[in-house]
Amino acid sequence: MTETVFAAEPSRLLIAAAAGILLLLLLIIKFKLHPILSLLIAALVIGLGAGMPVPTLVSTVEKGAGDTLQGIVLLIGLGSLFGGILEVSGGAQCVAQTLINKFGEKKAGIALGITGLVVGTTVFLEAGVVILLPLAFGLARKTGKSTLYYVIPILAGLATGFAFIPPSAGSVLVANMLGVDLGVMIAVGVPTGIMSLILAGIFWSKFIGKRIHAELPAGSQEAKASEDGKRPSFDTVLAIILVPLVLILTNTVSAYIPALEPVRPVLEFLGTPFVALIIAVFCAMYFLGTKAGYDAEELKKIMDRSLRPTGQILLVITGGGIIRWVLQDCGMGEIIGPALEKSGLPLIIVAFLIAALVRASVGAAVVAMTMAAGIMAAMPAVAGLSPVYLAAMVCAINGGATAFSHVNDSGFWMVSSLLEIDEKTTLKSWTVMETIIGFTGLACAIVISLFA
Repeated sequence: MTETVFAAEPSRLLIAAAAGILLLLLLIIKFKLHPILSLLIAALVIGLGAGMPVPTLVSTVEKGAGDTLQGIVLLIGLGSLFGGILEVSGGAQCVAQTLINKFGEKKAGIALGITGLVVGTTVFLEAGVVILLPLAFGLARKTGKSTLYYVIPILAGLATGFAFIPPSAGSVLVANMLGVDLGVMIAVGVPTGIMSLILAGIFWSKFIGKRIHAELPAGSQEAKASEDGKRPSFDTVLAIILVPLVLILTNTVSAYIPALEPVRPVLEFLGTPFVALIIAVFCAMYFLGTKAGYDAEELKKIMDRSLRPTGQILLVITGGGIIRWVLQDCGMGEIIGPALEKSGLPLIIVAFLIAALVRASVGAAVVAMTMAAGIMAAMPAVAGLSPVYLAAMVCAINGGATAFSHVNDSGFWMVSSLLEIDEKTTLKSWTVMETIIGFTGLACAIVISLFA
């Protein structure tokens, strides 16, 4: 496909972009139109409003869809397969219960937070909540403490895993848009995720759990144990979860170790993200599936079911990517880039602010991630940044896209309904937790960028 050569008149482009984004907010917030339709309409409004010729606009939309999905569709699909097997096999519950037994009930929040972080790298937030919340309810029933004391660590772990640590959809999406090697992203994302979990999951849960006593939801039940014949061991589950992370990291590190040069081609192949995830899926199929008593037909049904949520998230990501390419091909990077550079703000902070603004306005974290990453990728100054700095920028963007969850975010209402708490309590607990994660991501990104 030929590259577009259109360049919009700056003032016209800025007006069109403002109108398109305002329309996007109205369609999603006021008219409750589905995000994918809202994103596509906004992209067309921006392109036509900026004066982009129709053939060029159509070409840009097609290119935006293809380029956005190119690097992530396999990873998100394979990650969903992996997470589906982990969920149905009882692997996630196994990890949580083992850690709770090890840490003890007094430190169960730490165990639940670690579990959420690990599970969050492979499972969407909604699925992780459904899997792990019964464990929190069971502990709250035994101890008589507020459910927030145990739920917040789970939610914080899931949110940080999704935002910062590959192969999660959020981290992979933005890393791909900024051209960040996933091995570097893991090295930067893991400490950022751990720090976010400590502050938002461990410390905040203790603080808010003592001040707000949230009762158990009516009809809540403790987590059901898997059938004895199909229950995986903790060591097996942990080893399988680590497979893709270790393979990807080994590939990245091998480039800097001369002794590994003879086996570098093999490590490079095995550490290719989608290959690493294929290996992880097969390991999960065998050790958590076949070896645990599931037959081929059962495994197929599990994987079919796990792929159902991916269509919607991929379409929303695609819509955000299309807006990114329309803005980029109209020349927005050449307009905003120099202006932001003159503002004196570090690019890390600029990236965070853009994502946070979209997040607070639209509510959808994935939309905020995609739009912020697209705008940053279009800036000329970003092209010359180091891999570590770009990975830090991913953390800043995803931190901004996590913060400020409120009434326009589906996650806000999911938490409110599942915990049966009112909006005020949800704002005090969930919203503050998400915002702590966001600003911790920014703080870690700033520190890491100083050494990049």
